[in-house]
Amino acid sequence: MTVKPVRLDRFLTEMTSLSRTQAREAAKRGRILVNGVPVRRTEEKILPGTDRVSVDGEEILYTAQEYYMLNKPAGVVSATEDERYSTVLDLIGEKKRKDLFPVGRLDLDTEGLLLITNDGAMAHRLLSPRRHVDKVYLIRYEGTLPADAAERFERGIVLEDGTETLPAVLELLEGGEAGGQARLTIREGKFHQVKRMMEAVGCRVVYLKRLSMGSLVLDENLKPGQYRPLTKQELEDLRQI
Repeated sequence: MTVKPVRLDRFLTEMTSLSRTQAREAAKRGRILVNGVPVRRTEEKILPGTDRVSVDGEEILYTAQEYYMLNKPAGVVSATEDERYSTVLDLIGEKKRKDLFPVGRLDLDTEGLLLITNDGAMAHRLLSPRRHVDKVYLIRYEGTLPADAAERFERGIVLEDGTETLPAVLELLEGGEAGGQARLTIREGKFHQVKRMMEAVGCRVVYLKRLSMGSLVLDENLKPGQYRPLTKQELEDLRQI
């Protein structure tokens, strides 16, 4: 991909937390260097990845696209900003660019795998209803799972509003009269889908965690709230979807 020259203020607003006004003021005060030379006008153009830009002595490294695997904890919203709750982007300590976003969403009380990126094309592929990307969840539920639950899920569940889901795979891990644990694979992303599917067979979800999305599997070493960049292999596999 050919990198084109961009205005310095645009580069700084994309790659740092500075606003355009803040970048302009920083330049006037001599705080911004390009290739070791103070630049007073942020309208000047630079070549990202070639020209070295620093603010207050800290070099701003250029990356065209970023990809992070996050183990989302409960109590954090899958959004770029929110007035009431902390967002998943607040957990990305390395965050330096403003165009990062979560691919899809997990409910406030849901944990597990969430991809954070600024790659809109990849996000579209993963979320497109035409591609039917598998998403696997670990479920803990209350209630007694019907004996024919797996068969009903394979046929597609009719939700309370009459909507029919695509066929899904339900695997019982442990269960009894009071509740149990299961693994569910779905190929779409309707609103509160997992919880509504379980309610349709008489069970209430009390814990939900996403384990995988397509080829991307949650790293077991990541504790809730922790994240890491995707590996080269993980990224290559996602690009095949």
